[in-house]
Amino acid sequence: MLGRTANGLFWMFRYLERAENTARLLEAGLRMALTRDVQTAQEEWRSVITTSGQRALYESTHDSYDGQSAWNFILRDKANPANVREMFGAVRTNARLARTNISSDVWEAVNTSWMELDQMLSRPVSQGAVGDVVSTIRRAGTQVHGAFEGSMLRNEAYHFARVGTFIERAESTARILDMKYFLLLPSLSYVGSSLDSGQWDQVLRSVAGARAYTWLNAGQIDARGIVEFLVLDDRFPRSLAFCRSEQRANLAALARMHGAEGTCNELMRDADMHITDLTVEEIFEQGLHEFLIDFMARNAAISGAIAEDYRFLA
Repeated sequence: MLGRTANGLFWMFRYLERAENTARLLEAGLRMALTRDVQTAQEEWRSVITTSGQRALYESTHDSYDGQSAWNFILRDKANPANVREMFGAVRTNARLARTNISSDVWEAVNTSWMELDQMLSRPVSQGAVGDVVSTIRRAGTQVHGAFEGSMLRNEAYHFARVGTFIERAESTARILDMKYFLLLPSLSYVGSSLDSGQWDQVLRSVAGARAYTWLNAGQIDARGIVEFLVLDDRFPRSLAFCRSEQRANLAALARMHGAEGTCNELMRDADMHITDLTVEEIFEQGLHEFLIDFMARNAAISGAIAEDYRFLA
């Protein structure tokens, strides 16, 4: 497979995952903001923008954090090159680049979703429409992933797409947990204390984990439990442990197909050793922020090594 085709598949699914994760973050923020007073709602939107990594850019063009400005900035604002409309455009562009390596079902799901979203985001999104837009983005992700799982050969194309998905998913979960934890627990003295359960529910909803966490923890929401769930519980498909496991499996499959391991496999083993058998107590002893920063740095290094090993730019 050509490096540029592998690159297209890898980034097609990174952008798809990023768009869906952004939609979930936006949905969780919307849910919280609609139940709060105006001042608190603005803080919720500030939190959403900050978690998305776009605060400085937002504040360079906006004076306040009203909801309509915030969600339009995230979804479609031309001043924001990382808006969801651009992300999904990148999904379609990369799908076209890899067109001969994806099934017709996958292409149809991408193309149909892009046309629907492009029309919805061609004009400012009102409060009455934002829920429908978020639902459409989430549904688009589900449809593309469903078509992919149900129609693709388990070949190189499949594994490049899957490793891209889980590189991006791990990055998103780590970033959301790091930012939200910092905002909710600015001091270690608060660890284990009873805080606003609605805010922690927002963290879980941002990663599609609210119901799964409730099933496993009988509705008991606390910081340590959420950190353990989102970092170490390999039953949850958006936890850091699960993402690492999927990255490892797909990189190992690619190495077998190519007859040799690369730097990415070596970095993957090192990253695995860093999280295997780790306990939540050890994470807090090290410092959650420090652990997550290290995790994201390792994740980025693995991504860069994949591009080098498989000549993405060749």
